[in-house]
Amino acid sequence: QVQLVESGGGLVQAGGSLRLSCTAPGRTFGTYAMGWFRQAPGKEREFVVAITWTGENTYYADSVKGRFTFSRDNAKNTVYLQMNSLRPEDTAVYYCAADPWGLGTRSAAQYDYWGQGTQVTVSS
Repeated sequence: QVQLVESGGGLVQAGGSLRLSCTAPGRTFGTYAMGWFRQAPGKEREFVVAITWTGENTYYADSVKGRFTFSRDNAKNTVYLQMNSLRPEDTAVYYCAADPWGLGTRSAAQYDYWGQGTQVTVSS
């Protein structure tokens, strides 16, 4: 079992930035692919970004491409989601997820472990 803990959410004005972090206390996820998903009120959970276990490949949803940057520091067992140029439509609960197969896909079903989520609210 891998427990994931997200942090860094909050309230920001449109055009602002936030950085989300996700870590696994006491565990290493160096060979896991990691992903971020988000869920807005009344909507289904949607893919945001995924990174392979090596960090060599990163896949972004079209809606965040060019604005969000996903990175990982395996030595610190932490992944980061830098979110710039935030828009009101980015408002959602953001979830960190781990895929033990290391592939990094857009499908939530591929991820075995999930964090509790962190709220991001972007005001207009």
